[in-house]
Amino acid sequence: MLWIVMKWCNSLRSGKLALAIAIFSLFGCQSSRYITPPTQAINATLNSSSAEGHGRLSHDGRYLIYHSDRLNSQRSIFLYDLQRRRLVPLPGLNQPGSMQYQADLSSDGRNMVYVSEQLGKTDIFLYNRLTGKSQNLTKNFIGEVRNPSISGNGRFVCFESNRSGQWDIEIYDRGVGIDFSQPGNIYNVPDTSSPPG
Repeated sequence: MLWIVMKWCNSLRSGKLALAIAIFSLFGCQSSRYITPPTQAINATLNSSSAEGHGRLSHDGRYLIYHSDRLNSQRSIFLYDLQRRRLVPLPGLNQPGSMQYQADLSSDGRNMVYVSEQLGKTDIFLYNRLTGKSQNLTKNFIGEVRNPSISGNGRFVCFESNRSGQWDIEIYDRGVGIDFSQPGNIYNVPDTSSPPG
């Protein structure tokens, strides 16, 4: 089957290549190891008819955080619960009129870091699922930032910046006075509202 599709792709002009890729995608992922739910037009599942990307899994594989263009073509952050097979609400995270993307989450899924352009420049934000509040970690930072990552316990956040004239790694220490995330607490983070729709 693969040889037939590849031969067919080679015989097509570039304008029809997207169609060939789409057809191959339908047949190429039929292994029983794939647990991806089917794409749906509604906003209640993992994939939609819009672009999704930059997926990151929690330490035990229960949660998947990613960005999607499904909300009025505005890049937003979504959290998918693989155990319950549905989206988890993130009230207050996605801000209208700005993009949120490149997210990562702590071991228990309580703390998340992401890039947002809500203040007119790229900043790294920390979102707490228990409080539903975000904190700008790079508010007075000079330079561009991208690709944040948070430690499993939620204490350290690293990201890339170009403040020195080249892309370097920065490390932000939230301190010892924080309530640390723990892998065993992942199921204790409450799901306080219904999924986005």
